[in-house]
Amino acid sequence: QVRLVESGGGSVQPGGSLRLSCQASGSIRSIQLMGWYRQAPGKQRDLVATITSDKRTDYADSVKGRFTISRDNARNMVYLQMNSLNPEDTAVYYCKVSVVTTSGYWLNDQWGQGTQVTVSS
Repeated sequence: QVRLVESGGGSVQPGGSLRLSCQASGSIRSIQLMGWYRQAPGKQRDLVATITSDKRTDYADSVKGRFTISRDNARNMVYLQMNSLNPEDTAVYYCKVSVVTTSGYWLNDQWGQGTQVTVSS
């Protein structure tokens, strides 16, 4: 019922920037919480940043001051601007949303397929 497609990943040198995008589509009445998570090889999936429907944000300590999450409610999109990237940021980045469907049901923890971010010199 809900499809998430991430884009914007790639390879960048340390100190560089990338902007990730996630498009939500399907039977969506409204999107409540939107967030970005990441998973490095051999590690658990960790929270990077979240943004509520009224655009309150929260960040992992490791990305504060470097990453910025934003959303476009009219387009059902969430973005992650990543600056001052370092090799420790290398991971697959996943978008996650919680939505209210057009039928009035809550769907929590809807995940995208992920996009790879690689930071290396």
